Amino acid sequence: MMRNVRVRAWLETIAALISGILFVVTLIWRDWIERAFGVDPDQGSGALEWAIVAAALCATVVFSLLARSEWRKVKEHPAA
Repeated sequence: MMRNVRVRAWLETIAALISGILFVVTLIWRDWIERAFGVDPDQGSGALEWAIVAAALCATVVFSLLARSEWRKVKEHPAA
């Protein structure tokens, strides 16, 4: 049972890290989608980038809180 908690804690931590990196990269380098994929899905308005920033911020907060909860479980009940 505790092994599942540890795996889940690590997965949530990694998801929080990835979404946090996506948040920062998109916030700083707004045209990365156009440069990386060679397409301009929002015709230069920046709406897609702001949507990605908002979604990544929400995902980072949610995954961070979930990971925090799981790590607390591991800390309270260490494996025997």
